Amino acid sequence: MAKRITIDPITRLEGHGKIEIFLNDDGNVENAYLQIPELRGFEKFSEGRRCEEMPRITPKICGVCPTTHHMCSAKTLDDLYKVEPPPAAKKIRELIYSAFMFEDHTLHFYFLGGPDFVVGPTAPAGQRNILGVIQKVGLEAASKVIDIRKRTRNIITTLGGRVIHPVCGLPGGVSRGVKPDEREEFIQTARDAVEFSKFSLKLFADIVLANQDYVNVIVGDIYKHNTYYMGLVDENNKLNLYDGTVRVVDPSGKEYAKFHARDYLNHIDEHVEEWSYIKFPYLKNIGWKGFVDGPDSGIYRVAPLARTNAADGMATPLAQAEYEKMYEVLGGKPAHNTLAFHWARLVEQMYAAERLLELALDDEILSDHIRNIPTEIPTEGVGVIEAPRGTLYHHYKTDENGIIEKANLIVATVNNSAAICMSVKKAAQGLIKNGEVNDGLLNMVEMAFRAYDPCMACATHSLPGSTPLEVTLRDPKGKIIKILRQN
Repeated sequence: MAKRITIDPITRLEGHGKIEIFLNDDGNVENAYLQIPELRGFEKFSEGRRCEEMPRITPKICGVCPTTHHMCSAKTLDDLYKVEPPPAAKKIRELIYSAFMFEDHTLHFYFLGGPDFVVGPTAPAGQRNILGVIQKVGLEAASKVIDIRKRTRNIITTLGGRVIHPVCGLPGGVSRGVKPDEREEFIQTARDAVEFSKFSLKLFADIVLANQDYVNVIVGDIYKHNTYYMGLVDENNKLNLYDGTVRVVDPSGKEYAKFHARDYLNHIDEHVEEWSYIKFPYLKNIGWKGFVDGPDSGIYRVAPLARTNAADGMATPLAQAEYEKMYEVLGGKPAHNTLAFHWARLVEQMYAAERLLELALDDEILSDHIRNIPTEIPTEGVGVIEAPRGTLYHHYKTDENGIIEKANLIVATVNNSAAICMSVKKAAQGLIKNGEVNDGLLNMVEMAFRAYDPCMACATHSLPGSTPLEVTLRDPKGKIIKILRQN
């Protein structure tokens, strides 16, 4: 009987990773590790660059969520130069960002996470993808997905300059405004995005919530952890994706902390393990207690379900109604069900669409006053934003000429890294018994990380020193010829 099971590569995520599962003599799971073998190093090679370049450098971290890094970097430059963008610039930034959050959540549900529910968690691997989803929901629905993503991404292209790596954010504002004819197109796109969000939520209700087996998996114990939760909120403690105050609630839902971006180091510290390049943030005032949950653990979670747990509600009406329905089914707040991140993601999709429409209808986005020119000497700046995958922090220190001396990025997925490892281990222990393993069970283990929509490419760090590297050379038939190692 095999004592070690390796899932390599893990699938339907951004970046690379593998899962190592170790069995005891009885064939049950003794331990499981999520390992991230890639290294990016953006913090280090940002040093020596002009700070104004950071909104164009940091989006290269990830081709899936570049708009997040661009906007967070622009907000960090605002703080660095002590300059407040005019209201029109803030609204244009948030309009772009709302379009991005909508299309990114759509991407994850239909392409990455959705196949596990729409097609089925134990369906053949060849069907658990977007093609399987299309086969299940029909070509007309697939056309809607493609069309609305194309149109919302066009908003980013128009105002951001490029959809993959935007270039519009400047310290103190944005590089271009909104033209009246563009605005009319944005309004129609936003209205259609709201309707598409209704369609997505109905699809979830018809396929997932109407299937009691799926509901049992969602609310069951295998995919459940009692942790702290973090997210941005507005002045009314309603969820906000672009701006606000960071709020943390404990496993019972009670407010534990509330702080501004500049104070993040008073609340967050990071732990490292030798078996992964990803770091493990935790609540500094509780401390690192290991990979355990509960009120005495410093582990917290971010991303859609964490944001709805940390907030007192949604700031738009249709999203609020869906928020209330979700928590009614899940048994109240806070919900600790990892697979419910998928549901919360669709609630946020609705919020992003409604907010996009609100901003497109706002006459102020047509203003010509879209930038305040910085006049202060830069020293240090911190920015925060809600990425699709959770709370993102950028922190830059510069000399008097604005040259980066140090950069620190706590990327969204990193905040969830400890919880993801715990989720993978608990799922493996709950699903693999007596050495019986099949493709469907291993996919259900992968579902434990997929709910977080992780971006491993963004998340990797290394301690100073040599970088371990392993290269495997194979012949055309796949036979290993040689293994080269650098340790």
